[in-house]
Amino acid sequence: MSLLDEGETRGTRVRAGNAMGRTRASLLDAAVRLVAERGTRRTSMTDIAQAAGIAKGTLYNHFRNKDEVFAALVEAEIVLIADQCRGLPLEDALAVAAIRLDTHPALRRVADDDPASLAGLAGAPPEAAGWRAARAAAADALTASGRDPRGAELVVRWLASHIGAPDPGDAEASARLLSAVLPLRTLATV
Repeated sequence: MSLLDEGETRGTRVRAGNAMGRTRASLLDAAVRLVAERGTRRTSMTDIAQAAGIAKGTLYNHFRNKDEVFAALVEAEIVLIADQCRGLPLEDALAVAAIRLDTHPALRRVADDDPASLAGLAGAPPEAAGWRAARAAAADALTASGRDPRGAELVVRWLASHIGAPDPGDAEASARLLSAVLPLRTLATV
């Protein structure tokens, strides 16, 4: 299972209420910290619960296993990056998103220690929750900039290539290039 799989039914079991949302956020924050420090292989469900200051049973109320935690973590990070890019000109949004992915501590650690986990990102089915969230954010950015939102898949695949990339300096130049080739929205796409 990849980090982006099965978010529709797994890893998204959040009941209404602020306490549940805070607990989930606390668990994901702890998971990000631990993955950045230890990698995915050396981070257990017990470690995540302890780091979040939450009972292990409570963790299992939110996530059935470690894969669900990591899938939710990836989706939450995509949403966070999308929020940081919202309102920026397209070229700037692409560069900011690429640099965030290049330098994200947890993703960097996984790229260094367990690149096979990152390979799972590329092989995740297009309907996986993380990919859907990324495509939706990309389509919103494209639409806001007057570009054809059907280019979202290209943007997402380009951004995925920046996860764990060895040279974040290339992000700005390649963002300019990608922005230049993305088609403008036409009447047929409105």
